[in-house]
Amino acid sequence: MSADAKGILGLLSEDADIALLEPTGNNYSKLWGTHLARAGVEVRLVGHKELRNYRANHLALPDKDDDADALALACYYFDYHQDPRRFVQIRDRAIVKIRELVLRLAHLNRVQSPIINRIRQDLAWQFPEVALVKSRRGESGEVPLLWGWLALERKSSRYDRLYEKTVGLGITDTVRQHARRICNLQREEHAIEVELRELLADSRFDHYRTVFKRFGFGDRLSAIVLSQIYPIEGFLDASGKPEVRIRQGRNSKKPTKRHLSLRRFQKALGAAPSLEASGDSRKAKVVGGSDLCRKSLWQWVFTRIEPKRSRLKNEIGKILGEQLDTEKASGRPVKLVRNRIAAKGARLLFRELVKANESITTTIATTPD
Repeated sequence: MSADAKGILGLLSEDADIALLEPTGNNYSKLWGTHLARAGVEVRLVGHKELRNYRANHLALPDKDDDADALALACYYFDYHQDPRRFVQIRDRAIVKIRELVLRLAHLNRVQSPIINRIRQDLAWQFPEVALVKSRRGESGEVPLLWGWLALERKSSRYDRLYEKTVGLGITDTVRQHARRICNLQREEHAIEVELRELLADSRFDHYRTVFKRFGFGDRLSAIVLSQIYPIEGFLDASGKPEVRIRQGRNSKKPTKRHLSLRRFQKALGAAPSLEASGDSRKAKVVGGSDLCRKSLWQWVFTRIEPKRSRLKNEIGKILGEQLDTEKASGRPVKLVRNRIAAKGARLLFRELVKANESITTTIATTPD
């Protein structure tokens, strides 16, 4: 069925109760999923990795084509429909919108970087005195002064004076066009940030944002993390507690705890290393989860934990900062240290969110009707 009116009507005419989809891109699956949901059809998403393994290993269908995928999706549902954790989490409308916005911001950031780099390269011979100036957007959303001045949208007596005495060869129309593109992108970015701030103000997210504030998360990082882990109850067991299982240790042979809820939480944030062991070879690498979230947590470590002058002034900053300083002093590779601190930060975040959730649950339970 094609993505047009005939295809949508044909799909809805099947009178289905449940539809199974692979999450093949936010924009593609959104079209079909939204029309199905509006028609009252339950939509479940099956992860790419899970479906691939199920199709090849369980059904012995090594070839990937539409027929094999459709059969595998149907059989997967019949085998696992009673276990919601076998399916990709379905987020509520606000979280879906937050996720769309943070992905849009990430896209705008990628789009701006090469344009800004091109402008700076050109300014190096056209107006070198400002080629390396860092110009940022104001809190009110006004475009950055340098780009606004270059685009002839903002006035600046300082840049006027510098340009009168420049040793450069003069600003070209190409640079001004690039500057106008940056201004337009910055305005779009500001509009998204305003919408994102309004969504984050939802009272359901209050205790999440309180915890995020203790970790020094800004609005962007808060939105990225929230889009991956809300609601926190999705990581807990039926009683609302972190799921922990005890099994015999492979090497020690002693009872060993497996923190399953924590592990799922870390994986959702892209901060859970997976162990690969074969004989004497043992390797750990971070796989799965959100790449955007993983990068954002790494940047958080780089800007809020590593620099002592801007380190968090609380217990979280002390714990993470001291470990980071110790590991760097021991000679460990800096990249490895930052990844380890990001993983520990995710563990601390899970602990604090569980505590906040328990506090909210207790308050509701003890409040008289």
